[in-house]
Amino acid sequence: MKKSSVVTMADVARSAGVSTMTVSNVVNGRPRVGPATRERVLAAINELGYQVNLAARHLRAGRTGVVGLAVPEIERPYFAQLAGRLADRFEKHGLRIVMERTGANREGELDAVAFSRVRRYDGLILSVVDIDPGELSRLNTDAPVVMIGERALPSRFDHVLMDNVGGARLAVGHLLSTGARRIAMLGGDPTGSATMPGLRATGYALAHQEAGVPVDPALNVRNNFGMQDGYDAIRSLLDRAISFDAVFALTDVVALGALRALADADLRVPGDVQVIGFDDLDEAPFLVPSLSSINPGHEEMADAITARMLAHLGGPELAGPPELTIPARLVLRGTTR
Repeated sequence: MKKSSVVTMADVARSAGVSTMTVSNVVNGRPRVGPATRERVLAAINELGYQVNLAARHLRAGRTGVVGLAVPEIERPYFAQLAGRLADRFEKHGLRIVMERTGANREGELDAVAFSRVRRYDGLILSVVDIDPGELSRLNTDAPVVMIGERALPSRFDHVLMDNVGGARLAVGHLLSTGARRIAMLGGDPTGSATMPGLRATGYALAHQEAGVPVDPALNVRNNFGMQDGYDAIRSLLDRAISFDAVFALTDVVALGALRALADADLRVPGDVQVIGFDDLDEAPFLVPSLSSINPGHEEMADAITARMLAHLGGPELAGPPELTIPARLVLRGTTR
């Protein structure tokens, strides 16, 4: 048979000498077709180049087969690696992940969750940074939304969080236990705001309080979270002759920049200055020296997000509260003693 530009199920049925219902049963994996007939249908599919119209199938089922992941930045390794973990899990259930950037601002987050955007997805996973909880409570969307991030949120939403305070407390507590007394904090918000910089700064302060070590405000450098920002923060401390014997970088990316600045200043890590990050990126074990970091529970977080979204999409129902905090753990490597 000559191949046409668009091969239909009827074409496959004629080639295999069966009904279109038999072809449908084979394509959908239904156990109603004998082995010989199934083999004949599959041979016709391969010969003709028939492709299942997944879009039409999902539309008939009222589904798109796509889950959206809206995050502040797509260029940061943490979010790229989160997307990969989620994609691995959702693919096992016939779902794809589509990633979009909100820019960590209110407008981008509202746009991501608005019905005109969410209806493209079966559900949305949203990393909340700037949107007001009151606005979230008034949102009207038929698609399920699972939230991630630090902001306090209305109880109607499932919310999976990392333990920012506990993780920072572990990191700084370890540095203090090894004798560090002047720990620079790169990126913290000492006001204790309910944001990632504020929560991790709270953990930094708690660890000092528990060790009976006073905090020098001069050791906190407010900065953004790129590698250049980490580099510039260390240079700022050195240029102002502020002494420090350890560094708590609020993200691993900031720690990468800090390590470069310390190397340029001929300071040995961990001999002269210990360094610990937060996020435990996939790259952390391969740095020289390998980076000590806080693992926020990557696998557990991806499992929890996936389970909550699948429950909304017809999977097994979950017991327990809608808000779940994943415990953090300390991963020690070559940048600490």
